[in-house]
Formats: sequence, C-alpha cells, structure tokens
Amino acid sequence: MTEIDPQAAVDYMIAKSGEYAQAKANRVYCDEYRKTLKAELMKTAMVAKHETAAAQEREAYAHPDYKRHLLALKEAVEHEERLRWMLIAAEARIEVWRSQEASKRSEHRMTA
Repeated sequence: MTEIDPQAAVDYMIAKSGEYAQAKANRVYCDEYRKTLKAELMKTAMVAKHETAAAQEREAYAHPDYKRHLLALKEAVEHEERLRWMLIAAEARIEVWRSQEASKRSEHRMTA
C-alpha cells in the first residue's frame, strides 16, 4: 500500500479551488444564458411570421445557435463535474489517511 500524503491532497484542493469556481461559474452562466438565447431566437422567429409561442419555441430550439450553445453547456458541465470529483477524491484521500493513522495508533497501543 502506498503512503498517503494528506498535505499534498490539501495542496491540490487549494490549487484547484479557483479552477473549480470558474468552471462552476461558466456552467451557471451557460445555464442562464440558454434562457436568454431562447428568448432572442423566439423573438427572431416572431419577426419571421411564426405567430404562436409554440411555433416560436420550436424555431428557437431547432436553431443552430441554440444547438451550439447546448454543446457549450455540455462541455461546461463536464469540466465542472470532473473537477468536483477530483476534489472529492482528494477529500477521500485525507479520510483514508486519518483512518490509517488511527489504525497505527491502535496497533501501537496494543503492542506497547
């Protein structure tokens, strides 16, 4: 079994915290901008004589700009989740180290 360095895990968490915050901000922005983009595309569809809201919505969802934005949202979510799980893994390493240290102390008491 390899030795776990809890300080390295903490250092990793500190180093990645800004990147994770930026990734989350990007994902939230993409999520919220999706609504703005849909409204703008529906407005454009209205000008193009699509009278009903349902027809405007259909045109907005089918628009290439909307589809491109969904791909950007997908990438933002993937990046955020990858960072989140790496931070969770660093936390887990610290917990494993704590358990190992507790076991060592227990063994030491039993043999002393």
